[in-house]
Amino acid sequence: MKETREEIEELQRLLEGAYERSTEHLRDIISDERRLTAAELVQVLQGMCTLNLATVTAGGEPRISAVDGHFLHARWVFTTSGQAAKARQLKARPAASVSYVDGERLGVFSHGQVEFLTGEHPDFAEIEAHLVAHYGSSPSTWAEEIVYCRLQPHWMVGYAHDKSAVLR
Repeated sequence: MKETREEIEELQRLLEGAYERSTEHLRDIISDERRLTAAELVQVLQGMCTLNLATVTAGGEPRISAVDGHFLHARWVFTTSGQAAKARQLKARPAASVSYVDGERLGVFSHGQVEFLTGEHPDFAEIEAHLVAHYGSSPSTWAEEIVYCRLQPHWMVGYAHDKSAVLR
């Protein structure tokens, strides 16, 4: 868990605002008993999480693919090939949605803007160190033109079907 107190507080405000703006249908499914707080989310989103990443083509058609996601400083980060369709789509249209779903156990849904992080970005070194520690090598060594991405969310909700089981 690398989140600061301020990042957890900011995430909590984001979660509360998103929930308040959500439909009645969503609030019926993600009831107060199932909603995860920011502190709970950062506790359970450890290590690599396979994310469903939704992008949009130039023609406005949705596309979904999977990426290895890491929840760092209350934001999803991931890498992919700069040659991948998703990378080209995100460079042209950075709006994206990501979800992490572990069966009925846990779900996190986010909408936001993807930013591309280069080696000059102040957060790059820490993200790179985390990924190297996780994978044993730098993603940038896996292929040419690997891009590092981070979702800056404007909407996010998280739930656990059985919070007590998830938080054990």
